[in-house]
Amino acid sequence: MYNAFVTFFKAGDDPLGIAFMVFIGCVLAIGLAIALERYLYLTVAKGNNRRMMAKMMPLLQRGDYKQAYSVASKSNHAVSRMLSQGLSRYKSASNRDDIETAMEESMMETIPRLEKRTHYLATFANIATLLGLLGTIMGLIKAFTAVAAVDPALKAEILSTSISVAMNTTAFGLMVAIPLLLLHTVLQTKTTEIVDSLEMATVKFVNLMMQRKSIKDVS
Repeated sequence: MYNAFVTFFKAGDDPLGIAFMVFIGCVLAIGLAIALERYLYLTVAKGNNRRMMAKMMPLLQRGDYKQAYSVASKSNHAVSRMLSQGLSRYKSASNRDDIETAMEESMMETIPRLEKRTHYLATFANIATLLGLLGTIMGLIKAFTAVAAVDPALKAEILSTSISVAMNTTAFGLMVAIPLLLLHTVLQTKTTEIVDSLEMATVKFVNLMMQRKSIKDVS
């Protein structure tokens, strides 16, 4: 891949084309930095939520809500905030919907943090493609202008060389756009998995609370 990038930059010795490729390269660098940061953030968040659920479920199953609330309130993980909201609403809740609403409020605060900056990758992919196309069009305009005053015998050769150089920016833009789109899809999938796990945690928590409450009411 490195050799391919170098070949594209060397392909024309055209300052205009190189300028567009530099802009596209900057888009790639920023996109990769965002993708790496988001991937690490989502991976850590997923692991933290899983560990917190493993710690909280035994406490909830044996009805130790005071200790569960103490553990959840001291943590800043997404699932901890949700569970602490549900536990704080449990005593005053008159029905299941009250607990679910409290936990959904916390989830609505969490989801924007999970999705933060991920959408930029799709935007950068589009920008890279458009910059590549713009570079090609500008190169073609320059090429046709240049051959206008050239000897007709040389026009075909110069024009074909100029067009080949101009097309490099489009190819380079696509080489940048495709990986960024793939990274965007990967990050969206990880975000969806975390959101689904939070929704599952909400369902498990509310079901457990209602089950224990119904048992307590019967007894």
